[in-house]
Amino acid sequence: MAPRANWKGFLRLSLVTCPVALYPATSDTEKVSFNQINKKTGHRIKYLKVDAETGDEVSSDDIVKGYKVDTDTYIEVTKDELDDIALDSTHTIEIDEFVPKADIDNRYLIRPYYLVPDGKVGHDAFAVIRETIRTMDKVAIGRVVLTNREHIIALEPLDNGLMGTLLRYPYEVRSEKDYFDDIQDVKLTKDMLDLAKHIVEKKSGAFEPEMFEDHYETALIDLINKKRNGLPVAKAAPKTAGNVINLMDALKKSLASEKEAAPAVAKANGKAKKTKKRIEGQREMLLPIAGKGGKTATPKEAPPKKADKPVRAPARGRKAG
Repeated sequence: MAPRANWKGFLRLSLVTCPVALYPATSDTEKVSFNQINKKTGHRIKYLKVDAETGDEVSSDDIVKGYKVDTDTYIEVTKDELDDIALDSTHTIEIDEFVPKADIDNRYLIRPYYLVPDGKVGHDAFAVIRETIRTMDKVAIGRVVLTNREHIIALEPLDNGLMGTLLRYPYEVRSEKDYFDDIQDVKLTKDMLDLAKHIVEKKSGAFEPEMFEDHYETALIDLINKKRNGLPVAKAAPKTAGNVINLMDALKKSLASEKEAAPAVAKANGKAKKTKKRIEGQREMLLPIAGKGGKTATPKEAPPKKADKPVRAPARGRKAG
């Protein structure tokens, strides 16, 4: 089921307007998540909003926003005051300009969204805007208001729809000079660079995100499944500090190990390309609790009871902005 739209309104290019909906293009709901619980009772921890000085609990009606200007000094801002400065463009993405995609620094990219026609009308206007952007081979820059803040959004064609990427404002991007000025200017020999290039060539391939594996997520799922089924959890081997060796020796050893691993990797990659599968999420990988005799219950043997269903991630609201 497609997620609920984060935003609905209109997309406008000059006098061409169409109703659209904005959907999140990414999701973290399949990742394993934890709740904090009381070790003694097993009950979930509940957080209360309390006054930092008196320690008394404060009701939601008595809580307002405050901007800190000094120690223990805040400027109070009410909801009505924030509503008064809300922008008029809340329900329209106005395309202001078109720029080459290469001009957008990657540091300005925040998160992607899918923009689609909303309802059965306006598909022709949507197609006109989409194909205009496509034929110009540029990115459309517009503005959208999410969670009461105006954001810059870059729109580009993606199949039959549009992908909108929120962009940061200049004041949100730190200057690299604050970090790079102390990097030493070193001279590298041609032999070092040649060896490094050989390593890169050995590791070069096509970008295939479906082949990526989140090793930490896999380890978390394995840990949870073992604990659910009462299996022992082995402790990790102690980590050893790496030895500092000569850079040239390190490059040579790296190249040698890549050459040794190349045949096996090529064979594995060839096999993987033939048997590609969708990356499993948390819901598929968490197993039922093991049955009697240490066997894991399967649908043919003994369907798990309602309480034995795989652990599911708690539903979480999606927010944009």
